[in-house]
Amino acid sequence: MSRELPLGVFDSGLGGLTVVRAIRATCPNESILYLGDTARVPYGTRSAETVIKYAIGCARLLVSRGVKAIVVACNTVSAVALDALRVELDIPVLGVIQPGARAAVAAAKGGTVGVLATAGTVASGAYPRAVAALSTRAEVIGQAAPLLVPLVEEGWLEGEVPRLAVRRYVEPVLARGAKAIVLGCTHYPLLYDVIASEAAAIAGAPVPVVDSAHATAEDVRAFLRDRDFAATRSGTGSLELLVTDLPASFATVASRFLGHEVEDVALVDL
Repeated sequence: MSRELPLGVFDSGLGGLTVVRAIRATCPNESILYLGDTARVPYGTRSAETVIKYAIGCARLLVSRGVKAIVVACNTVSAVALDALRVELDIPVLGVIQPGARAAVAAAKGGTVGVLATAGTVASGAYPRAVAALSTRAEVIGQAAPLLVPLVEEGWLEGEVPRLAVRRYVEPVLARGAKAIVLGCTHYPLLYDVIASEAAAIAGAPVPVVDSAHATAEDVRAFLRDRDFAATRSGTGSLELLVTDLPASFATVASRFLGHEVEDVALVDL
């Protein structure tokens, strides 16, 4: 398989672009083919069976376009569909749960880990399993935070409304003894500053907040190095964006996630 093939990255919608941004910063030579399944977003409230079916469809489309590995930039899919994807596909598949859990355990220094995530990710128990595999002492407290996704997509990243919403979700996690908080949804890094600020205000001291997008990007870099899969091009890799619905509105909001203007978004049919 050619090293110069792109990495395939997919999510139910926009959130996975935080992972794309982190990968591009960490592995700038890599090209990326991104798919947002905007016609069927959100995945976080779907059954595990439905999420698996959707995830396989997304992954197969990326494979058909020619990618060297798949990065599942969605906590919900990583929580329930990673094993199914690895059975279905003949290329490597990486998720966001394990990197986030590893970084959170390190940040909590053996203490309790708080997880802010979608209801589907919390219900899956994926973070407690991942943390248990890394530490027999660390407890995990899951907290569904459904309001944070629409706030991010509407661009409400500062001010009283996001602050109050974040406090509503962070307060019970810290009250139960969390020593670090992992952002278990790829939308949440855009509220990183608000979450860190509110957590510190509630706790009376800084609380480590783990961005699983950055943790995943570091895992991708290590994977490419260890497999001798890294691209050898000297320049910056390309980024191609695909969606299953509403490409124009996706492009508008994607600019906020990626930190630069987005012009070309292609519509595809699964």
